[in-house]
Amino acid sequence: MFPVNCYVLWDETREAVIIDPGCYTEKEREMLKTFISSGELTVKHLLNTHLHLDHIFGDAWASEEYGLPIEAHQADEFWIESAPGQSRMFGFRWNGPIPKIGHYLYDTDVISFGNTQLSVIHVPGHSPGSLVYYCAESHCLFTGDVLFQGSIGRADLTGGNFEELKEGICSRLFRLSNDTVVYPGHGAPTSIGIEKAENPFFRN
Repeated sequence: MFPVNCYVLWDETREAVIIDPGCYTEKEREMLKTFISSGELTVKHLLNTHLHLDHIFGDAWASEEYGLPIEAHQADEFWIESAPGQSRMFGFRWNGPIPKIGHYLYDTDVISFGNTQLSVIHVPGHSPGSLVYYCAESHCLFTGDVLFQGSIGRADLTGGNFEELKEGICSRLFRLSNDTVVYPGHGAPTSIGIEKAENPFFRN
């Protein structure tokens, strides 16, 4: 199985968003549901950074559970259609219905919940529709599989482009302040400053 970081963001209003509900098992779905209910959170948006298999396992369930459309970039829509076949390639069965994007997101869009805003940044290369969500007030961003601690996303899958990914990171993300915290789709958090200084993909 593919461990994925699912994020729940909320503020003092208790309004919240879910980012990448990669919940494959019933246990994982119940954990997410319990977390949200125990915090008395009201989920306002169901967001995806991109639509590769491991990031969308819980999309259809979360969409039905919270009565929300799945929000993602249109350029990644073809990945949803191939999800069952992709699952079989990795030796496991697709659980439940195939999710559908209910609302397309594009570069410069703004996601609002409570008193919080997330800016949508389109950084293709890992997938054609990869999105990063940036909260300027909290100095943090959620990068999916675009940027990791000490690495970047793979670019050898359909629609990937290594040079486009690197250029997008440099021109869109590395212009943010060095203290901006990076929450990736896999692995531990890092910061823009650390990745600019230490990420081997960007050393001259």
